[in-house]
Amino acid sequence: MEINIQNVGMTYPNGKRALKDITLDLKTPSMIGLLGPNGAGKSTLMKLLVTALMPTSGTIIVDGCPAAEAERLLKAQLGYLPQDFGLFNELTVMQFLDYMAALKGLKDAKAAVSRAIMDVNLEEKKRTRIRALSGGQRQRVGIAQALLGGPGLMILDEPTVGLDPEERIHFRNLFSRMAQDRLVLLSTHIIEDVQSVCDSLVVIDQGSILFTGTPSQLIQEADGHVGVFWQQNAAR
Repeated sequence: MEINIQNVGMTYPNGKRALKDITLDLKTPSMIGLLGPNGAGKSTLMKLLVTALMPTSGTIIVDGCPAAEAERLLKAQLGYLPQDFGLFNELTVMQFLDYMAALKGLKDAKAAVSRAIMDVNLEEKKRTRIRALSGGQRQRVGIAQALLGGPGLMILDEPTVGLDPEERIHFRNLFSRMAQDRLVLLSTHIIEDVQSVCDSLVVIDQGSILFTGTPSQLIQEADGHVGVFWQQNAAR
């Protein structure tokens, strides 16, 4: 899969300008870290990529077709974890994932659900109602639904929020393995979550791209806005 983001801007109806002339090329296989503080525009960019929003300027091209025309094909290959993902509290983990697998139209839903539960280490909680889970366990359920069916494109918005350090390392490594044959875009404000596993990093702040390149190139940035960003966030 190849996604070309060309001079994309996004202004909300209230006048807030969330993105300013963004240009990026994303291609399988790779794992790309999208870095930036809260409110930088990361979530808006991800919503544009999954066609939950349409840009107010510029174009997004998916495998040679405008995103709006490729929406059905895009969503058939998509695993998406938004920041505000909702769960059905009265369902068990397995019931919820069965439901999500049905929505995705997966042919072997039972196997897909079992694999996702195993990947997020929730085997012991699979028959537990979601309302009884801890915050970190609920986050893992959200990750599990994004993993269902082994999608070719994964877009994950702050996936390690609420996870303890050991769990964060587990998921960093899991996403890295998945990116060996697919496109994974992982948004975070915590540099250590992506610096060791991503092929490339994109730093965004106030709706504009400050940096694109490898993690080692970002570390070498010693001055300017990007350097300040690194110093403020690397130790988090």
